[in-house]
Amino acid sequence: MTSSSTTLSLVDTDPAELAVDAIVIGVHSQTTGSDDVVPAGNGSYTATLLLASGAESIAAAFDGKLTETLALLGATGSPGEVIKLATLGTVTAPLVAAVGLGPEPTGAAPAPETLRRAAGAAVRALAGAERVALTLPLPDDADAPAALRAVAEGALLGGYRFAGYKTRPQPTRRPPVAEVAVHVPDAGDPTAQAEVARARAVAAAVRLTRDWVNMAPNELRPPDFADAVASAAREAGLGVEVLDEAALAAGGYGGIVAVGQGSEAPPRLVKLSYTPEGGGSGRTVALVGKGITFDTGGITIKPAQGMWEMKSDMGGAAAVGAAMLAVAALKPAVTVHAYLPMAENMPSGTAYRPGDVITMFNGKRVEVLNTDAEGRMVLGDAMARACADGCDYLLETSTLTGGQVVALGKRVAGVMGTPELCERVRVAGDTVGEPAWPMPMPEDVRKGMDSDVADISQVNAGMDRAGHMIQGAVFLREFVTDEVAWAHIDIAGPSYHVGEPFGYWTKGGTGVPVRMLLELVEDIAANG
Repeated sequence: MTSSSTTLSLVDTDPAELAVDAIVIGVHSQTTGSDDVVPAGNGSYTATLLLASGAESIAAAFDGKLTETLALLGATGSPGEVIKLATLGTVTAPLVAAVGLGPEPTGAAPAPETLRRAAGAAVRALAGAERVALTLPLPDDADAPAALRAVAEGALLGGYRFAGYKTRPQPTRRPPVAEVAVHVPDAGDPTAQAEVARARAVAAAVRLTRDWVNMAPNELRPPDFADAVASAAREAGLGVEVLDEAALAAGGYGGIVAVGQGSEAPPRLVKLSYTPEGGGSGRTVALVGKGITFDTGGITIKPAQGMWEMKSDMGGAAAVGAAMLAVAALKPAVTVHAYLPMAENMPSGTAYRPGDVITMFNGKRVEVLNTDAEGRMVLGDAMARACADGCDYLLETSTLTGGQVVALGKRVAGVMGTPELCERVRVAGDTVGEPAWPMPMPEDVRKGMDSDVADISQVNAGMDRAGHMIQGAVFLREFVTDEVAWAHIDIAGPSYHVGEPFGYWTKGGTGVPVRMLLELVEDIAANG
């Protein structure tokens, strides 16, 4: 089950002469006074628009009437708005699509995330077209590569559509845009070509993450998921190690075994390895992702409402596994190992129970109080294994707590861990448009997890949910050795989008935080 994908290329031909089905231009909203209005034809008035750079030849072909016509069609220039206009032969393309970029930034090009969302929104809106060209504003200074990267990523991700399981053709469902050409000053420029190659690799990883998250849970149980990740990783040239249920039991992975023992589909731990030529910087990064392929809550079963979305509880592992494929393509100068613990959390006669005491991979004993707090159990084992193997940085991501959504909403991840690394996570998230916000880990939260019978209770011993997101991080800290800088990235909200599509986000799996992880790996490779 794979998604439809969009191909990407660069062009430097005059946009007015491009043989495409649609040409995309950018428009800014403009603050106007009472004298700067365009009559709407119905006695009312609409605000003026400002064409973004890149649209000059298109505007010239319309004899200066393009902004007026777009305004009459209702264009406001608000971010993500797409207005289509038949060209009637004024340019080669039969259709112009104007995408809103918001107010014109003073003395600068639009922010990369604005361009990324605009490109995604335009490509989504033009589904059904075979070939589309984007002529969005690209600066001619040091910011040019970042802007081009954003446009390319947005176009490729906006063109994503999950194949789905429908048995009959849907007459009203238009196929995604097949080809996107991005207009640049020089299509042969090596820097521009490098950015496009990078965008292809990154977008492929995000699309694959979305595919895995969107798959029906009966088709992606732990052994299936492990096989899919291992197959893709071997093809990419990565080192692969897969531990089955017998190896997990023999190796002392008590948390993974406990969570997985309630399902007839046994658990797995997949390790992927990338080593740069010459050893790179000498640093090692560990990536860890939660891979609960379906979460019923186990004995502490969840309510029926919304439980079907728990097929997305493996979003962290999907992001980490797919990010490793992009690492193999981008070849950063740093060693990267990934650990993907996979289990299906089911209620049965063999399921783990509240009251159980589990011995984890690092020897710590955990009192289980809530079998629906299973993610931290599998992650604790995987993180302890990463530290035992040796790493300088540990980045773990998971759909861990509903508390993340309560605290930060559905688009901002929570990040907790070593303060310096958490700040790097925040900066990387802002850079790529996958925001994360650092949260504290107060000692009173840890005290509330003291157990009368074990080293730590899995949740607050009094079942107090205050600081629920923080409780997860405080628990995971127990499985990181002191010398390792680490960050826990809770993506419970951002990894799965249940609303209407916007920008380059489609409904379902989003692929968060693939791009953030890659940005961090490249930052560590370059700066240590």
